[in-house]
Amino acid sequence: MTKKTSLKDIAQTVGVSTALVSYVLNNQKENRINKLVAKRIREVAEELNYRPNQIAKSLKTNKTYTIGLVVADISNPFSSSLARIIEDEADKFNYTVLFGSSDEKPQKAQKLISALLNRQVDGLLISPPEGYEPQLTELQNQGIPFVLIDRYFPDLKTNYVALDNSEAIHKAVQHLLDSGYERVGMVTFHTSLFTINERKRGYLAALKENKIPFRKTWLKELPIDASGPAIAKAVDDLLRGQKPVDAILFASNTLALYGLQQINALQLTVPEQVAVVSIDQAESYNLFRTPITYIRQPLLAMGQLATKILLESIKKNNTTTQVNLEGELVIQESTRPVNG
Repeated sequence: MTKKTSLKDIAQTVGVSTALVSYVLNNQKENRINKLVAKRIREVAEELNYRPNQIAKSLKTNKTYTIGLVVADISNPFSSSLARIIEDEADKFNYTVLFGSSDEKPQKAQKLISALLNRQVDGLLISPPEGYEPQLTELQNQGIPFVLIDRYFPDLKTNYVALDNSEAIHKAVQHLLDSGYERVGMVTFHTSLFTINERKRGYLAALKENKIPFRKTWLKELPIDASGPAIAKAVDDLLRGQKPVDAILFASNTLALYGLQQINALQLTVPEQVAVVSIDQAESYNLFRTPITYIRQPLLAMGQLATKILLESIKKNNTTTQVNLEGELVIQESTRPVNG
């Protein structure tokens, strides 16, 4: 087994003290150190494949320079894109991100967070599942820095960065009505999650403001773990009957993907027979024959801002920061005006 290179090995090779090697390799200010000596220390460290002892370093600094990220499903394009942005932003500050999926289950989220805390992460970024308030309160009581991302609970005073969901959906419904569609249906989730319910609120508010009587049959609320057939049935219900909807708003990219498959199966043309809007972009939309109008979430700003707020919180900045970001409606062929 190869002997691990120590600070002492580097010091002996260069001919300086171990303290000086430690000073240089820990990126301390080098104003008083000969630049050539500092350069030589770094070169020897690289030649000898020196790897700092992170455990010893964390004991000394009380930091591991790792943060935990908990998302609903890392395979979802929204979550994976967000994770990548957070990873890049954390790296700018020499932090490493450890992440996992809760699968919308509070028990799995708790198990994951316990594992991350056992790894001594310095803080957490969490997209919490439904009913996770008690566990977040416990984290607060323990003084563990965390920031909620994409979802939050209005009754809890926590750091969060999320989309202004009501405003984003309101904008999409208004666009459909302005484009001449009169019977706008929505497929969403039946959940207590505030951010998802804000999407329903934006939908209902836009109809009311435009004096369009809401029909209960226009709104389909499915379990958060709804299967493809359940989503297909919801779309079927909206598009059959005496007064089918002429536009459908999908409250997530998963709902939209299964919904579009069903629209294809029914051999309906978009937007001639039904207009479509989704929240979030997905590469799979590109396989659909008509470019889909969607609400673009500000993922870059969301990921970067949440990471920065967390790192400030780790520095014991005790202020609470709550941010609702504006979504952008990307208008494409699937909502072409009725007389366009």
